[in-house]
Amino acid sequence: MTNELGFAKQETPNDENSLVQIEQSRAVAEVQAAYVIAKKFPRNQNECFSNIIDACKRPFLAEQAMYAYPRGGSLVTGASIRLAEAIAQAWGNLDCGVREISQANGVSIAEAYAIDLQTNTRVTKIFHVPHVRDTKKGRITLKDSRDIYEMVANQGARRLRACILGIIPGDVVEAAVNQCKKTIETGEVSIGDRVRAMVLKFDELGVKVEHLEKRLGHNLDAIIPQELVTLSGIYKSLKDGMAHREDFFDIGLGNSAATETELDNLLAKAKKNPPKAPEVKSDQGIL
Repeated sequence: MTNELGFAKQETPNDENSLVQIEQSRAVAEVQAAYVIAKKFPRNQNECFSNIIDACKRPFLAEQAMYAYPRGGSLVTGASIRLAEAIAQAWGNLDCGVREISQANGVSIAEAYAIDLQTNTRVTKIFHVPHVRDTKKGRITLKDSRDIYEMVANQGARRLRACILGIIPGDVVEAAVNQCKKTIETGEVSIGDRVRAMVLKFDELGVKVEHLEKRLGHNLDAIIPQELVTLSGIYKSLKDGMAHREDFFDIGLGNSAATETELDNLLAKAKKNPPKAPEVKSDQGIL
C-alpha cells in the first residue's frame, strides 16, 4: 500500500493482533540472542562451582537452604527453592521461571521451566492451581488478583525448584547442600544462641519446647549441630506451607508457651557426650 507520493505506507499496530505479533517477534529475538550469547561466552564450570560454594558459606542462605518432609516413616531432606535459585544464578547461562498460561473458571494453568542455554536442555512442568485456600474454617475461594498471584507463585516455586535441580548436575547440588550444612554447624554464633533462636521461631508456629524434645528424644540442652540442621529444614517446610506441624510433632502434647526462664535453663546446661544425630535421607526430586 502506498501514499499519494508513491512511498510505501507504514502500517501502525493499532489492533490487538498486530500487538501480539510484535510481542511474539520480540520474545523470539530475545531467546535467540540468549542462546547466541551463551554459546559465545560458555560457563567455566570450575569458576561457577567455586561461586556456588562461596554463596553457601553465607549464614543467611545456609539457614534457608534445606527443607525436610516426612515420607514413608522417614525424614526426607533436600535443597530448597532458595538454594536452587542461588545455584542457578551462580551456574550461569540458565533461563528459568514460572509463567501463567491461562486463567479461567477459578483455575490457573501455569508452567515452571528451566533451560540450559548452552546444551539446550529443557525441563518443564505444567500444573493447575485452583483459586481456593484451605483454612481451619474450610475452603475459601480467592477473588482478589493479588491472592491468586501469590497462590500461583507459591505453587510454582516448588515446581521451579524441581526444574532447576533437573538441569544442574547432581554432584554440584550435593556439594552445595553439604557446604550449607557445614556453614550452619560451624557458624560464629554459639550453639546455645542458635537453639534459643530456633525455639522461639518454632514457638511462633505453635511448636513448643516439649514437642521438639519429644521428636529429638532428649533434652534441648543435649542438641548437636547436625540436629539443628534437621530442625532448620523442618522449620523451613512449615514456614513455606509444604507440611503441617502434625507431620513432624505430636501437637497433642501440652500447649505451654516457651518462657525466657525455661529457655535460659535449657541453654545453661552442656552435655559432654550428646546423642548421635538421626540419619536422614536425601531426595532432590521431591516436589
